[in-house]
Amino acid sequence: MAPPKGNVTEGTRSQASDRRGIRRRSLLFGATALGAAGALGAAGCSRVPNGDTLARLQGAGTVRLGIAGEVPYGYIDDNGAFTGEAVELAKVIFKRLGVGHVQPVATDFSSLIPGLQTQQFDVVSAGMYINKERCQQVIFADPEYQMLDSFIVRKGNPKNLHDYADCVKAKARIGTGTGYAEIGYAVEAGYKESEIVILQDQVAGLNAVEAGRIDVFAGTALTTREVTKKSRKAEHTEPFAPLVGGKKHVDGGGFTFRSNDTALRDSFNKEIHKMKANGELFRILRPFGFTQAEMTKLTAEELCK
Repeated sequence: MAPPKGNVTEGTRSQASDRRGIRRRSLLFGATALGAAGALGAAGCSRVPNGDTLARLQGAGTVRLGIAGEVPYGYIDDNGAFTGEAVELAKVIFKRLGVGHVQPVATDFSSLIPGLQTQQFDVVSAGMYINKERCQQVIFADPEYQMLDSFIVRKGNPKNLHDYADCVKAKARIGTGTGYAEIGYAVEAGYKESEIVILQDQVAGLNAVEAGRIDVFAGTALTTREVTKKSRKAEHTEPFAPLVGGKKHVDGGGFTFRSNDTALRDSFNKEIHKMKANGELFRILRPFGFTQAEMTKLTAEELCK
């Protein structure tokens, strides 16, 4: 979905040290890394013909990966290490493609596609959902995972909220994150965009639910179950498929490439397919909280429709 416009905002951030490792869409690199990203972008601004990008990356020995500081996809951990499911996958695949070093470039989630198009980085490595609108701007590798939605609610789920229709019926105060696909799902269920509280990430969402500022925070099944593990006041609901056009919809996330980089995308896809077939993909994703149920046979072509 497109980033929200005109939404209510709330700047709540977690202060608990044990939650700092699970911030979503946070800029964990800070100003220093962003400055480095700008320098790298300036160095790589020359446009290259389709099919030449992989050769250029092989010659440079480095690929610049756009991330959004989002657990579990691409982020910097508490030890300062560059990691995440998409990041670890990128390290393996690009090494096999002859590119030995990955360089993180941190930006806000809503700036990932614009940054890719202006060559601030070579690839987006953020587990970005593949949808029709984004497919009109960029191209995707086939998804490495599929994902359902889930809610963060108060312990015991006092309003009995299990999907977006329940939230509308209960007139629940709903929140979600900046640029999240869940904004569109809530609107489709009957909310006005102006009624949705937009927060920085799922940690801010957890805090808002615990404090009673909102009744429910909508996110992915993976992030809601991870962020509520240590909470005494909140829990996550069972995963469910949101409705799109009246039909249940399953999301899938994958690597993102510039529209003219089809050869690079295709080379990347070949490696993804091999890793799916031999189980290596799941072995890489499992330490980041993914389950076998979140492995997928969906294709980018299907999701783009």
